[in-house]
Amino acid sequence: MSLWHRVGVGRRRLALGVAAVLLAGCASTDAGLGYYWQSVTGHWQLMRSARPVADWLADEHTPPALRQKLATARDIRRFAVTQLALPDNRSYTRYADLGRRAAVFNVVAAPALSLQLWQWCFPVAGCVGYRGYYDEAAAQAFAASLPADMDVAVYPVQAYSTLGWLDWFGGDPLLNTFIGYPDGELARLVFHELAHQVVYVAGDMAFNESFATAVERLGGERWLSREASPATRAAYEQFDRRRQAFRALTLHTLEQLAAVYAHSALSESGQRARKADVMAEFRRRYGALKAAWGGYAGYDAWVAQANNALFGAQAAYDQWVPAFEALFAREGSDFARFYAAAKALAAEPAAQRQAALQALMPALSAEQPDRDGAAPR
Repeated sequence: MSLWHRVGVGRRRLALGVAAVLLAGCASTDAGLGYYWQSVTGHWQLMRSARPVADWLADEHTPPALRQKLATARDIRRFAVTQLALPDNRSYTRYADLGRRAAVFNVVAAPALSLQLWQWCFPVAGCVGYRGYYDEAAAQAFAASLPADMDVAVYPVQAYSTLGWLDWFGGDPLLNTFIGYPDGELARLVFHELAHQVVYVAGDMAFNESFATAVERLGGERWLSREASPATRAAYEQFDRRRQAFRALTLHTLEQLAAVYAHSALSESGQRARKADVMAEFRRRYGALKAAWGGYAGYDAWVAQANNALFGAQAAYDQWVPAFEALFAREGSDFARFYAAAKALAAEPAAQRQAALQALMPALSAEQPDRDGAAPR
């Protein structure tokens, strides 16, 4: 099972750039018609492959394991509406087998001595720090065309959101690329993607992804406590312990890299040397984690590519999560009230929005430490 999405840069979550392209019109400052065409045709083929979950469940040829997963996904979708106040529409009521390992492949890039992601801009979704392709070879070719002195990465994305704008065409489907996730993780993924349909601020990736990540965590906890069997909870806890340990390691490395790049007294060569030391330590510590996990290799692909671009993308998912969790607590742990408060924040100018989120951060750190050990999704 691919864990890119669960590290934080594979989702559900960064492929909103695809939605941006689908809805952008005919031109942007960063993409030509060929890029739009691959995005439109790629999504069209994905949608054409989808059939209602009810049809799959009624089909005697549906494999038993898939049948069970689809039934669970149907129940998760219902829970999202009745218990989490998430949109009641056609998204995740259909299923498609794409015959490949990812829905899209995202390209991210950052300078060699910075965690600031290169931005690509689209008329509807604003500027985002990634660019998505349905064809992996096309993504690799675009990555290779970027300046040689940039840190660049290409990673698979198991799911993405079109923000509810294409519900008339069936909404976003369940996919073979993530249907096999542990039930608790499947629930979190669906909740995250539906959260993007609740609130979305053009050009503010950190706000959008942090909000959706908070919803997935809060909703996932509620689903596990109310709907999951003891065996499902136990399996998920084992899965999540590894993720939290890896999250802690990547956050620590992210902070070390940020400190290196902010060290004005260091020369460029000095910063590059310190960066190399930090990355060597990151890989050494990951090797120790992997050994403690009995050789579990779920994060190997992420570690193999780890660079400023991947760490910068990770930061967008985590930056404001504690603030949103504090906002949820302030609103009485009521999802509808929480969404209304998040929408009010989204309507503020960027500076006021960030100031309000920053003001929420100390309340959580003082009263309720980050449940995930401040670590990657």
